[in-house]
Amino acid sequence: MTFLSTAAAQTTENPFFQNYNTPHQTVPFHLIKNEHYLPAFQEGIRQHQQEVEAIVNNPQPPTFKNTIEALEYSGMLLEKVSGPFFNLLSAETNDELQDIAQQVSPLLTEHSNSVFLNDKLFERVKAVYEKREKLKLNPEQKRLLEKTYESFVNNGANLSEADKEIFRQLTKELNLLTLQYGQNVLKETNQYNLLIKDKNQLAGLPEDVLTTLAENAEKAGKQGWLLDLKVTHYVPVMKYADNRDLRRELYLAYSSRCMKGGEYDNREIIGKIVNTRLKIAQLLGHGTYADYVLTRRMAEKTENVYHLLDQLLDAYRPQALKEHEDIQHFADENNAYFKVQAWDWAYYSEKLKSEKFAVSDELLRPYFQLENVKKGVFGLAERLYGIHFVKNPKIPVYHPEVEAYDVTDRNGKFLAVLYTDFHPRDGKRAGAWMSEFKGQWKEGKKDNRPQIVIVMNFTRPTDAKPALLTFDEVTTFLHEFGHSLHGMLSDCTYPSLSGTNVYRDFVELPSQIMENWASQKEFLDQFAFHYQTGEKIPVELIQKIKDAENFNVGYSCLRQLGFGYLDMAWHTLSSPFEGDVVDFEKQAVAKTQILPYVENTAISPTFNHIFSGGYAAGYYSYKWAEVLDADAFSVFEKNGIFDQATAQSFMENILKKGGTEHPMILYKRFRGQEPSIDALLRRNGIISTNN
Repeated sequence: MTFLSTAAAQTTENPFFQNYNTPHQTVPFHLIKNEHYLPAFQEGIRQHQQEVEAIVNNPQPPTFKNTIEALEYSGMLLEKVSGPFFNLLSAETNDELQDIAQQVSPLLTEHSNSVFLNDKLFERVKAVYEKREKLKLNPEQKRLLEKTYESFVNNGANLSEADKEIFRQLTKELNLLTLQYGQNVLKETNQYNLLIKDKNQLAGLPEDVLTTLAENAEKAGKQGWLLDLKVTHYVPVMKYADNRDLRRELYLAYSSRCMKGGEYDNREIIGKIVNTRLKIAQLLGHGTYADYVLTRRMAEKTENVYHLLDQLLDAYRPQALKEHEDIQHFADENNAYFKVQAWDWAYYSEKLKSEKFAVSDELLRPYFQLENVKKGVFGLAERLYGIHFVKNPKIPVYHPEVEAYDVTDRNGKFLAVLYTDFHPRDGKRAGAWMSEFKGQWKEGKKDNRPQIVIVMNFTRPTDAKPALLTFDEVTTFLHEFGHSLHGMLSDCTYPSLSGTNVYRDFVELPSQIMENWASQKEFLDQFAFHYQTGEKIPVELIQKIKDAENFNVGYSCLRQLGFGYLDMAWHTLSSPFEGDVVDFEKQAVAKTQILPYVENTAISPTFNHIFSGGYAAGYYSYKWAEVLDADAFSVFEKNGIFDQATAQSFMENILKKGGTEHPMILYKRFRGQEPSIDALLRRNGIISTNN
């Protein structure tokens, strides 16, 4: 492996090797080119290696400061490069970036292994760890020491030399496999399109959607309406298209991605991923990959995850079955002479919901203009936590659609930079997420403030109308914004413990609790104005939103439980997988299925969360955190949804603390007790509010 020398690297005029001359030292995206990444990664690795060697060769006895803290603050150039690169790989990728990722991935894995498998470094870490009770550390220092030691152990430090080599090879293979999996999903999704030339085939679709599809076709140099598998096009077709054959065609295309053979087929890769993970777990002394992962989660062990999933299945399945009967009955009444299938569910659900509650996405959209929603969401943070958002056009962005904001506290003190990226593009993967270009940490008296990004795939504006969001999109905005608050308000000393660096089954609490405000009248009154008339959203419409909140709640819960059971099935394997991916999945999710099984479809080939994201043996955390968020929001409901004392307590005990203490300690400090599932069951109407 050839690395550039520091001197040579400086002469390349690579922006990563210079101090950023931008507001708040934000990433100079206008200067960074693709060719800058690989040399910067190489130099970052070289510098980090030097820093590690300096720790190892320190003649002084190992201490918390000269070993644990020194290691924590090492590798800053590598972090400086990784932040923008991996964010753009998800939000604004291209073939060249993906090729660079294929080159960089093994380098980073090899480097990580060289750190964690360094015997002399581990000796120093272990020496400090064994003296931990005598060191008079504060809680954050103690947590950093524990996390550092555990990271070495979990990354093979206690293995024999022969097993360390096996570990190196397995982790390198796994990294490349997960990278390839995610790239396949994006490429296969982008590859599909369907041109409709007869508008009658699109009957039922809202005019806004038709306009978007027509613009889509025009951009492609075609006449008609061009459908693709982006969520902003796929979901409206499934909800509104009267043409059942069209719904079926799109559903089958979406649900059979990466499993039809060819270069983007992920089925073989899935087997390699789960088997490689199993080998790693067993090499480290665990029976399954889930056992390995859950040692660093609130759930702690597999039995506790299944206990939660089974509890929720028992509670929600009767409701889901009743909802299925209601949808089938409604379809029958509307002359549907067939059993409701997967491609019918959203269509008839939307119609029944509209009939039952007189509310629909299209009725609500005019009140959720994106610009107003932004003001509302930012205003909520201002009201709860006293923080302010001011757009700063001088901050460079990675795409013209991205906006950057200065974030300050109630005293005008700078807190963070927030980037927002709202609309789908070919270079952006599906879904919504929060990430960071730079985290938060302190060195001496300097508080390095974070640079946070939230990325969505919301309905685009058209030539005739501004971007008007669905209620679900408003809720998604609140969710990702909750993650961003966790990052922006962070007040921690060490980077690896700050912001969202918490247990995976705790990280969704700050995001999911924000969703609770979406249907609150006092919140909606602040920003939900009709984009044409300026009329405030009517009180009766808000009541309809509230009334419809638990519509199909049983089905929705079982769908999420299905993902959780599937994830756990893949990661509780104790022997190598040699079967058929589709058959395995069918058995794993059987108990959560309400609708008839559809041949030649599966979730696993495009389940990015667990096969290329960080949720392997962790998808259950959405339901785990839902229990937490319902329980936590009950305090706001009791004291007032804008109650300053409650918000201050949540900020001080949860949002600012990152991973500096065990999450249950933090939660109990806010709540005064451990969470109960009852608040969630009451919120969803599964048990009476009087219970």
